Amino acid sequence: MPAPPPLTPEVLLRAYAAGYFPMGETADDPTLFWVEPEWRALIPLDAFHVPRRLARSIRARPYEIRIDTAFRAVMEACAAPAPGRRKTWINEPILALYTALHAMGHAHSVEAWQDGRLVAGLYGVSLGAAFFGESMFARADDASKIALVHLVSRLRAGGYRLLDAQFMTEHLRQFGTVEIAQADYLVLLAEAIASEADFRALPEDASPQLVLQSIAQTS
Repeated sequence: MPAPPPLTPEVLLRAYAAGYFPMGETADDPTLFWVEPEWRALIPLDAFHVPRRLARSIRARPYEIRIDTAFRAVMEACAAPAPGRRKTWINEPILALYTALHAMGHAHSVEAWQDGRLVAGLYGVSLGAAFFGESMFARADDASKIALVHLVSRLRAGGYRLLDAQFMTEHLRQFGTVEIAQADYLVLLAEAIASEADFRALPEDASPQLVLQSIAQTS
């Protein structure tokens, strides 16, 4: 049998449009496999919940939020061992594919910096008006939560219609994340990728007040 075609960034985008995403077994395993969950976790952009304590932390501005300044570093930090997680699905092919998507403008990172150090961040894929959250990490209190709030504010400002979180976690549940069946997800996905959005509609130096206000506004 002929060898399967190599997984390219273009193939990866087509897979996302069809409801699939890739994962690696471990960081040392060079192979990838496709995932199509029966249930998808979605963060509702029009009903995102910011806990009061977190809103106070955001207003205090403990971190500098940057966009797309350290994309690969965010991925590598997401792949690093952490308490309760010794293995990672982010292997070298994943790193190469998503950094290529980033160079094409289809993948982005939201980063929290403190005293010149990257202390938290998240990254994901952008296609049409859909954003697919991939992973996040934190090395400081509330930092990844604040990065997520900034992501949601940015997506709302840019006209995004779908924020896919893939799998439900207790961490995500506190923000109003819901689960829907894959068949229903595919309907929402088709509508979102057929629409246009602008990841950079929100100023990079948006104030905490603007970030929280954009989330509080009704659609």
